[in-house]
Amino acid sequence: METDCIHFKETGYFSQIITDYLEEKPKITDFYAHSPNLDAFKEAIQKRNFSSEKRSILKTALQQQYQKGKIKLYAEGKVAENINALNSENTFTVTTGHQLCLFTGPLYFIYKIVSAVKLSKQLSEKYPQKQFVPIYWMASEDHDFEEISFFRFKGKKLQWQTKQSGAVGRMKTEELKSVLDQFDELLTPYTSNGSRLKSLFEKAYLKHDNLADATRFIVHELFSVYGVVVVDGDDANLKKLFVPIAKEDLLHEVSSTEVEKQSEKLSEHYKLQVNPREINLFYLTDDSRNRIVKQKDKYFIHDTELQFSEEELMDELHQHPERFSPNVLLRPVYQEVILPNLAYIGGGGELAYWFQLKTTFEHFRVPMPTLFLRNSILWMDEKESKYFHQLKISPKQLFLDEGALLKEWVKANAKEDLELHGEIKEFKELYLRLAEKSKRIDSTLEPHTKALAEKQKQTLEQLSEKIIRAERRKQKEAAARINFLKTNLFPNRGLQERTENFSSFYLAYGEGFIQTLMEELDLPTRHFTLIYTRD
Repeated sequence: METDCIHFKETGYFSQIITDYLEEKPKITDFYAHSPNLDAFKEAIQKRNFSSEKRSILKTALQQQYQKGKIKLYAEGKVAENINALNSENTFTVTTGHQLCLFTGPLYFIYKIVSAVKLSKQLSEKYPQKQFVPIYWMASEDHDFEEISFFRFKGKKLQWQTKQSGAVGRMKTEELKSVLDQFDELLTPYTSNGSRLKSLFEKAYLKHDNLADATRFIVHELFSVYGVVVVDGDDANLKKLFVPIAKEDLLHEVSSTEVEKQSEKLSEHYKLQVNPREINLFYLTDDSRNRIVKQKDKYFIHDTELQFSEEELMDELHQHPERFSPNVLLRPVYQEVILPNLAYIGGGGELAYWFQLKTTFEHFRVPMPTLFLRNSILWMDEKESKYFHQLKISPKQLFLDEGALLKEWVKANAKEDLELHGEIKEFKELYLRLAEKSKRIDSTLEPHTKALAEKQKQTLEQLSEKIIRAERRKQKEAAARINFLKTNLFPNRGLQERTENFSSFYLAYGEGFIQTLMEELDLPTRHFTLIYTRD
């Protein structure tokens, strides 16, 4: 394998707020707690107090979650070691999170977890007296099923059809036998890697009761060797730690006020990612997750007949904290309440809404973690790598749209000067002489001469475009290869990592796929990584 990189800014796929953050521009510094570099962790570690009581509750909850999820933790295994280490005041977490996408969904699910592992390793080397545990936070309480219901393999969309509703982590997975059958057809004829993929899918979804347990199993199978710990926030004992904050938000709508204040300042420079509600909590049952709405002195559960007085709602919160689910704006606060966390790794859209939360963290006196943009990767197989190198295009050119890339390639590889630089230069010199001559004869002729010059210049430029198009038609093989690269590496003109599933790469490279990512990636980074496959 070989790698190359391109600055995130040069790809054209990352927003201004993210590129400004990576460059630590002054106008963004008021919206985060720590700079995204390893040196900043010295201060973050000193400020991160996390009680022994919380550590004990967290450790016990995680052990119970793994046991309930039918995953046996061996004492000598890295996951068990990391869970036990959470009892120590010298242990901290590095967290990433994502929805419970079917069979992990898009590639960046995998890249997020790799990023967490790599940052944990970097921190362990920088601060050897401390221990850093990579965490994958399952968004098990999310109720947007459509977003997580499918994955793509060999150009096919494999989708889970169900009438279930509510928090996706609680959904039963026995219906996924039909998706397994479709996957199986696409995997045949079997290779050893294909057999492992089928077994992984089957054991995850048909041997576990719900989507949360299935997803934990997949992440454990792929990443337990790196010590990744999976956390499910849909846990009554962990929710108890969040009760004081949930109570304040229900009674005083604190998060809404704080986010609005921060967002007003942020919107002076950037587009906002999310807008707060008055109450940023849902009411959660086995088959529903509905907004809590306050009207006068009553609390209503949206789209249901349920309603509570203030006293009744407080009783419900204390007796059943698991029924109160934070939304996208309070979920980060909940996460930081229950974890001894120092860093959060997310995509550009995620970090954009974290920037709206700084004063919310400050109000609740919860330390805000250091924010890192996850690794992004474009992985080329042998044929794609071969074409890329034969065409001799740069990583920056590869991110151009297809028409612009082909035009640049044609100009760079043509035997003639297709843009007529020499001719246009001669033309300009001629008209300068004509302008001077006409001016000497009659000064009123100068504007007319300049107008003629501009008209002829445009004619030459039009001729140049026609010459380039003609040369492009002659370069059919190069055009076909450029089309092949753009179609395969940027499906639907988007990033590969947002469409393709890891299974295509695991089928080709087996365990070497994740091993290569671990070897080639580092965090923090300001660069998008390209990985080439050599035969």
